[in-house]
Amino acid sequence: MNKGILFIILSGLCFTVVNFFVKLLGTGESLSFFGDLQEYPGHELVLARSIVSAALSYIILRKRKIPLKGNNTKWLLIRGLSGTIALTIFFYTIHVLPLAVASIFQYLAPIFTVIFAIILLKEKVRAIQWLFIILSFCGVSLIVLDQFSDHGNPMAALQVKEKISFFWMGMGVISAVFSGIAYTAIMKLKATDAPITIVFYFPIIAIPLMTLLCFYDFTFPRGIEWFYLLIIGLFTQFAQILLTKALHEGSASVITPFQYLGAIYAFSIGFFVFNETLSWVINIGMILTVSGVIGNAILRKRR
Repeated sequence: MNKGILFIILSGLCFTVVNFFVKLLGTGESLSFFGDLQEYPGHELVLARSIVSAALSYIILRKRKIPLKGNNTKWLLIRGLSGTIALTIFFYTIHVLPLAVASIFQYLAPIFTVIFAIILLKEKVRAIQWLFIILSFCGVSLIVLDQFSDHGNPMAALQVKEKISFFWMGMGVISAVFSGIAYTAIMKLKATDAPITIVFYFPIIAIPLMTLLCFYDFTFPRGIEWFYLLIIGLFTQFAQILLTKALHEGSASVITPFQYLGAIYAFSIGFFVFNETLSWVINIGMILTVSGVIGNAILRKRR
């Protein structure tokens, strides 16, 4: 297996762990195994994740004697700021949308990465790949259009519509756009900066911004919640390093589509853990979205 593909799959598994605990803490869900939990705002979870990431990254940078500033400051700042915006919005979408739906919108990021890579990095994409990109967006369109149908069961439809907001679906797309910018920046930086330097620039930008937001909305952790926040920080760090290594291993068109496996993980967790039941239209939309991206990856690989 291509190293980049392996890294992106492992990164997706780590992000799945993070998303689970973000959902758990963001909604104050009471699951028997995890006990009664407080509800945390999304920016506070981003702050907790950033503090752990900054500490670990700093230790690694010092140990390897890598300059903290890095080399390509412009693109490092772009990566850090766009990543901060994307993650903050994404954490909020996890709070208000079913986990599978929030993930599907976030996993549009590889499509935007390919588009930005074409524009900024001059990567070449075959014409037929655009058909698969369109297929992915058709899948997302089905998810949106599903909100206008009651599927012959008004009560069931109402239950789904209460969970899915048009506003937050739009925010999910915006999050994916900023993620695409962040991933493109990582591709741009692979020739100038070490992966750990690129990872480090996220928390040094996120910490001051999220701290300001915490002055207006903050939940003081208690008991086991400290451990859950640590898990979010640790697994995000693992995920970011693996993701950065993956994007350094090969073309964005080949590597990033495999992030869509995370949508399958999210659907499984949402269904079996959080009892999120989605309509058949949404499920078909998710399948089309994943199929489009996998088809895109296969074409690129054969080429």
